[in-house]
Amino acid sequence: MNDGRRDFLRKIMASAQAGAVLPVLSKAGRAAPAKEPGNGSVVTETNDGKVRGVDSGGVKIFKGISYGESTAGKNRFMPPKKPAKWAGVRDAIEFGHISPQTLVTNPGDYEKAIEWDKEKGGLSEDCLNLNVWTPSVKSGAKLPVLVQYHGGGFTTGSGNLPGYDGEAMARWANVVIVNVNHRLGALGYTYLGDLAGPEFAYSGVAGMMDCVAALQWVHDNIANFGGNPENVFIFGQSGGGAKTSVLLSMPSAKGLFHRAAVQSGSTLRLAHHDAATQNAEQLLAELGLDKSRIGDLQNVPFEKIVEAQAALARHTPPVGFTPSVDGKIIPRDPFDPTAPEVSATVPMIVSTTLEDAALRMNDWDITEDGLRSWVQKTYGDKADRILATYRRAYPNVRPFLIKARIATDSGGRRNATTMAERKAAEGGAPVYLYRWDYPSPAYGGKFGAIHGMDVSLALHNPVPPLAGNTPETKTMAEKLSSVWLAFAKTGDPNNKAIPHWPPYNANQRPTMIFDLNTRVEDDPAHDIRLLWDEVRA
Repeated sequence: MNDGRRDFLRKIMASAQAGAVLPVLSKAGRAAPAKEPGNGSVVTETNDGKVRGVDSGGVKIFKGISYGESTAGKNRFMPPKKPAKWAGVRDAIEFGHISPQTLVTNPGDYEKAIEWDKEKGGLSEDCLNLNVWTPSVKSGAKLPVLVQYHGGGFTTGSGNLPGYDGEAMARWANVVIVNVNHRLGALGYTYLGDLAGPEFAYSGVAGMMDCVAALQWVHDNIANFGGNPENVFIFGQSGGGAKTSVLLSMPSAKGLFHRAAVQSGSTLRLAHHDAATQNAEQLLAELGLDKSRIGDLQNVPFEKIVEAQAALARHTPPVGFTPSVDGKIIPRDPFDPTAPEVSATVPMIVSTTLEDAALRMNDWDITEDGLRSWVQKTYGDKADRILATYRRAYPNVRPFLIKARIATDSGGRRNATTMAERKAAEGGAPVYLYRWDYPSPAYGGKFGAIHGMDVSLALHNPVPPLAGNTPETKTMAEKLSSVWLAFAKTGDPNNKAIPHWPPYNANQRPTMIFDLNTRVEDDPAHDIRLLWDEVRA
């Protein structure tokens, strides 16, 4: 890997994944030793018991609040269970555990960026917890509630990362921010129903059931944190956008949220039972278990399951663990062939970044000949047409950025456009489409408007190195967080910080372009959109 690329990724992962923090060995809602409250402590009620947080300059911060019991042992692969009630006051001043996982720089390298046990909160199957930032704990405040699901696909990440910190947004916008930890990978999405019987019917959707359980906790408890349970905005980027896509199709989530945004994670389809069962069989084989010993999976140390998952991810083709359509909890593909009726009245924002795919590429110094060779290898006899179309649209753009745009336009951007088209066609609520063009300032902007660039900016929180704490980035944070605030309040993103933004429709295709010159363009890159509609048909 190129040294500059490796250094960039390591800095991103170090700041966004863990910093240099050792595992926390206790968490809220468990039998952690009580700590002496400081002058800035604050206590509020939940339905399960009282929790103590920290007052940071007016923002009340509660970390690691349990919304479910441990998922270890007999609870592994099972639906989440509500936590046991407690007496007294439990501390919520340290991050809770996150789901077991292996952290890598990107899926193509399998090179660990940090040691897995250095993640904030440490790894444990006792991972059903959430974090809250709020300007008020008065039950009558009725502030908008923003619930964020973290990225990392369905296999990595956590809500404990600096890019998801809600303190700045809670202070600036006077809203409540919640982010969620839940089961990931094989521990959250190994479908065993066809192999082990009805007891394991929900094993392939357990992680998404966790996401709904967190929303139910918000509905039941957020008033005691100053929030309005009837005004909940869910959103996420990358894997968080995928989770949001799925939640929009889940009957059990209906009524628990009222607006949604999918950033660079538009998910139209999921695995179905046959494919999910095959993945489960491969996991059993990797662990040395036959079908008669499926019950032993609940006793295997989670480290071995994570190791087996990582080994399967290196197969060709790779084996992954994601939610599957089960006919009940997830009754259908999220946005295929249409937008889901169950969330028809929920307004949406859908987005991508201009060079989303650049995060997975390491050849930033690729030449024009190298670009041509890659396009020919990837797209065969369509290569000349693809290159000609892109060079007409972007005659002076570096080959690396052209490569990133091709990969983005043919995949994630096409999915986002399709999602917006289908939501608009449904007609139940408006959908707004944006493209993030403002490049990351890291390394002189050579990686472009990279995947993840708009994560922390939506929370008024420019986190270096990806976003960079520059005057220009602060301007962009002001614009995007103003959109998030307006949308959270009303379901309409329009506000004084941006030009008027019409809802998306398949005729004009109005799209907000976020850059220093933020503007609305009708059907931007029209020829490129038509190209991929034809090439991918």
